[in-house]
Amino acid sequence: MPRTTIALTLLCVLCISIGQILFKKAAAGFDAPVTWRSLVLNGWLIASLMLYGATTLGWVWILRQVPLNLAYPFMGLAFLFVPTLAWLVLNEPLHWKTFAGGFLILAGIMLTSH
Repeated sequence: MPRTTIALTLLCVLCISIGQILFKKAAAGFDAPVTWRSLVLNGWLIASLMLYGATTLGWVWILRQVPLNLAYPFMGLAFLFVPTLAWLVLNEPLHWKTFAGGFLILAGIMLTSH
């Protein structure tokens, strides 16, 4: 894959991961019961949906450039990005097993992308 496409693929994975953090922030902002009004007025939810929409368009562009079997393994990085972002932004615990799994994911990406 060309370097530009790899960079844009990584950007998509990062944006998807940030979207997950925004979804978590949105979920924390809801009071029970969730109403249509609370959905529409939840800024975190709106931001996450907008980011996901833009990222989906980017992903479609990537898939025009490379086969899915080359691009999709990069999505595995979200399993490393999301817990790391949750630790940085939400102060959630981060376990060493996350990094061990992330190393295996990186090895798999390197294996499949060459």
